[in-house]
Amino acid sequence: MRIAIIGTGYVGLVSGACFSEFGIDVTCIDVDVEKINDLQIGKIPIYEPGLEDLVDKNVSAQRLHFTNNLGEAVSEADAVFIAVGTPSRRGDGHADLSYVFAAAKEIANAMKGYTVVVNKSTVPVGTGREVERIIRSERPDANFDVISNPEFLREGSAIEDFMRPDRVVIGVETERAQELMNDLYRPLHLIQTPILFTKLETAELVKYATNAFLATKITFINEVADLCEKVGANVHDIAKGMGLDGRIGNKFLHAGPGYGGSCFPKDTLAMVRTAESAGVNLKIVEAVVDANNNRKKDMAKRVIKACGGSVAGKTITLLGVTFKPNTDDMRDSPSLDIIPMLNEEGAVIRAYDPAGMDEAKHLLKDVIWCEDTYEALEGADALVIVTEWNEFRSLNFDRIKKILKGSVVVDLRNIYDPKTMTEAGFQYSSIGRPLDGKRFLSRREAE
Repeated sequence: MRIAIIGTGYVGLVSGACFSEFGIDVTCIDVDVEKINDLQIGKIPIYEPGLEDLVDKNVSAQRLHFTNNLGEAVSEADAVFIAVGTPSRRGDGHADLSYVFAAAKEIANAMKGYTVVVNKSTVPVGTGREVERIIRSERPDANFDVISNPEFLREGSAIEDFMRPDRVVIGVETERAQELMNDLYRPLHLIQTPILFTKLETAELVKYATNAFLATKITFINEVADLCEKVGANVHDIAKGMGLDGRIGNKFLHAGPGYGGSCFPKDTLAMVRTAESAGVNLKIVEAVVDANNNRKKDMAKRVIKACGGSVAGKTITLLGVTFKPNTDDMRDSPSLDIIPMLNEEGAVIRAYDPAGMDEAKHLLKDVIWCEDTYEALEGADALVIVTEWNEFRSLNFDRIKKILKGSVVVDLRNIYDPKTMTEAGFQYSSIGRPLDGKRFLSRREAE
C-alpha cells in the first residue's frame, strides 16, 4: 500500500514515520522546499523524542520519502492524508481551514483511480463534507471517499501514542474505504487496539470533545488549587483522592500555570465557535477558555507577590519556556504571558530551556538567554520554574544558594516539597499547597 501525507508538521511527520514503521510506503509532502531538503538529509524540524531515529531508519529502508511534488505523490497513492495546520482564525477564533481546502483542490487535480482522502487535521464538524464538495466540484468524474481519522498524539510521547494508542477513531461511510483503513491499521489489530468506526461528523467531533474535556480537568484542578491556598488544603492530596475514583481517573489533574500547546487552546475555542454557529451554548467550555487565559496572566502576579509586591529592577530567572517538557513547542505557553508582564513591571529576565529557546527567541523580547540552569541563576533575585523538564527535578540547591542573590523560589509545577524547601532557607511558594500543612483559619475563626 502507498500513502501520501500532505504537511510535514507535527502530525504529518510523526504519522508518516510511524506508518512507514508499519511497513507502508509513505511519501510526506510539503510546499516548504527548505524543510523538505532538510528532511531528506535527516534534519528534523521539530523536537520529539525518538523521531529522528525513526525517520532515519525508515528513510534508509526506502519506506519513507519526502517531496515537494504533490502531483506525483498523490497520483500514486491509495490514500492521501491531509495533515496541515488549522490555527485559530484571527479575529473570531474559528479554525482556519484555508490550508485544508487548498489541499483538497490539489488532491482533486492530482489523484488517479480510486483514492481515499483522509482528514488527519483537527477540523470542525462539516469539514469532511466540504472537502468532498470541493473535490467533486474540481473533478466530477473522480472516484474517491473522504473520511475523518483524528489524531490523539501527545507532544513528547507521540510515537508511543501512535504505536500503542488508546483507540483509533475513523469516520467512514463506505465498505471500500473502511476495508482500506483496516488494512492500514492492521498492526494495531494485532495488539487489540480498539478501532471505532463512526459517521464522518462523529469522528470530527470526537477530537474536539476529547480535548475540551481534558482542558476542563486541567482548569478544574487549577481552580481547586486556588481554593486550597485559601483554606489550607493540599491540592496534591485532593487530586490523588479524586483520581482514585475510577469514574474520574488521575490523569490531567496536575495543578499548574494553565494549559498551552498546539491543541487545547485552539480546539476549545474552535469548539465554542462551532457550537455558536449551530445555535448551541457550551457554557462549560466557554468558562474553561476564559479561566485558562486569566490563569496564565495570574502566574506573573504570583511571581510579583512572592518578590514582595514589586519586581522593578529585580532579576528573575525562568527555568523552562515551552508549554510542557520533551517538546520545543512554544504555542500558547504560559511563559508567553508571564515574561512580558514581568518585563512591563521592570524585571530583568534570564531564562533557560533545554529545547525551546530557538523558537522562543522569535516570540519573546528582552530576555537574556542562557546556556544552562546555573548560568541562568547567576545574580538572580528569584527563581521561577515554569516547565517541568526532568533536569529541573533534581537541582543542586546548595549550589543555587551560592549563586542566587535572593532566596525566592516560585514553583509553578509543584516539583519540590514545600517543607524541605523552607527548611533549606528558601522563600518557597507553589500551587495549591500550604507550607506547613496546617489549616488556615476562616475569617470568622480569626475574628
